[in-house]
Amino acid sequence: MFAKKVQDYKDRIFDVNEIKSFDNGQAKKNIFYETGQTVGAVWCLKPGQELYFHSHKRADDIWICIEGDSGTYYPECGESVEISKGMVCVARPGEKHGMKNTGTTDFVFIGIAGPVPLDLIRHELE
Repeated sequence: MFAKKVQDYKDRIFDVNEIKSFDNGQAKKNIFYETGQTVGAVWCLKPGQELYFHSHKRADDIWICIEGDSGTYYPECGESVEISKGMVCVARPGEKHGMKNTGTTDFVFIGIAGPVPLDLIRHELE
């Protein structure tokens, strides 16, 4: 077996700490890869920031929560569920989803979605 370095696979192995970046005004999407089938992003939310309530007609959207003490996930209009690091949220095609960082610390999750291009449909939360 031939040992290689992480740097030899910089298009396949990623360091979240090098990708994550915050915007004081709004939730920030940091795309780290995109293929003809899927896209991956590190979403970063400061306390009080929201990721708009939306759905995708054709795409799955999977969120892996890796940092944050308290967030509110919106699985449908008028519904909410408390989430935190270690949880995985799955939205299948047509399923609405969004979230708000309701905690006192930054909230970070990795989003993997596909197929691409993503068809984004925004919805009113209530």
